[in-house]
Amino acid sequence: MAKINWKDEVEKRKDLLIKDTQNLLHIKSLLDEENTYPDAPLGQGVKEALDFLLNLGEEDGFTSKNVGNIAGHLEFGKGEELLGILCHVDVVPEGEGWTSDPFAAEIRDGKIFARGAIDDKGPTMAAYYAMKIVKDLGLPLKKRVRMIIGTDEESDWRCVEHYFEHEEMPTLGFAPDADFPIINAEKGIADMDIVQRIPVEEAEKVNIEVISFTSGKRYNMVPDHATVTLNITGNQMDVVQRFTDFMKRHQLEHHSHVKNGELTLEVKGVSAHGMEPKKGINAGLFLAEFLSKLDLNSTASAYFKFVSHYFHNDSRGVNLGVAYSDDVSGELTINPGKLLYTRQSGGSIGLTCRYPVTNKMEETKEKLVQLLLEKGFSIEKFKDTKPHYVDENEFLIQTLKKVYEEHTRENAYLIAIGGGTYARSLKSGVAFGPLFPGRPDIAHQKDEYIEIDDLVKATAIYAQAIYELAK
Repeated sequence: MAKINWKDEVEKRKDLLIKDTQNLLHIKSLLDEENTYPDAPLGQGVKEALDFLLNLGEEDGFTSKNVGNIAGHLEFGKGEELLGILCHVDVVPEGEGWTSDPFAAEIRDGKIFARGAIDDKGPTMAAYYAMKIVKDLGLPLKKRVRMIIGTDEESDWRCVEHYFEHEEMPTLGFAPDADFPIINAEKGIADMDIVQRIPVEEAEKVNIEVISFTSGKRYNMVPDHATVTLNITGNQMDVVQRFTDFMKRHQLEHHSHVKNGELTLEVKGVSAHGMEPKKGINAGLFLAEFLSKLDLNSTASAYFKFVSHYFHNDSRGVNLGVAYSDDVSGELTINPGKLLYTRQSGGSIGLTCRYPVTNKMEETKEKLVQLLLEKGFSIEKFKDTKPHYVDENEFLIQTLKKVYEEHTRENAYLIAIGGGTYARSLKSGVAFGPLFPGRPDIAHQKDEYIEIDDLVKATAIYAQAIYELAK
């Protein structure tokens, strides 16, 4: 058989690849549990994105299946074994400060700018066109090839859990949802809510009462905005001046205003993926640090001093006593992505802990429980997803290494990440692209984008990888 020029095959379809990528990016596919329907149990946006891909696949001759309106698949080929390509069409909230509409999918300087461009709609469309190329060429395969599409990857993974309760588990596969060359180790992910146990307080006379404080919407995002409303008996301007001085010292954008006698303070930070909090600026933690120095009502004071001491400037769990690292996957990280305090309910911290593959989460959790008990807090809503690791010598990794090196002429080294991809749903599954070495990781940030040249290059790599794995 003549040697296939995979890049040329992608170039023939480049305009359609870009157009379909933009059309998918136009869909505001956010989880919306407040507006659900029988045919859209996770909201209309994610269902629309799922339908878009399934309908496109049907038009192009793939076998499609909707699984419970929260997942689905597109398949071609014949064979006993199944190669899985695991993608997702949901996105995280867009946040603030974009140069253009986050869902316009505007092209500037050879890049497509949109929420989901790199995580994970752009890569999903690259994998889709890779499958289409292999199918269109009529290449002989011994495995079936199936793209599995999820709609809840950025939250609770209910999509893949439901999918694999009803559908076949692939023999092997990859998720185009992280970095090139190859990610064979993914840290464990423990999401939890730490909730303040409110003591019965006697009426107290304080100058400053915290009415409400909020920051962040997702465990896996560094909050880029925080706001607090205060009832101040004494001099409001003194608090405003201290707030202004503090935020200027840390070079953070900030605002304050008074309404109905109550003072509201706002802080802007920098959003980033929660797997590496150091890449962002957590607005909630900076505002909590400021508030911890004020003379507050006792419940609020205990909450903000706790947040300040155990989380501000410490994303490695050192002060919590749970710091850990290993050679395979690096350091444990902690991201407080949802911070909340109300006068009626007290405070809570929703956080994600990304822990190394050799870390025992049961022991880490026990340490946390003991500390929290002493400090007047407890753990609620705990969810633990175990780490994932695939040996370098497996057929899957050796094949992907060969393909990657042929296309890039660079060493296909192995990577461990703190993020979680659908690859961990498979026994033999790895994350494979789309972010090339040296490119900035702008997933979950404002002005997220994918380089069009990288989209084309990734599509060619995925096409050959599908063929090599399934032939």
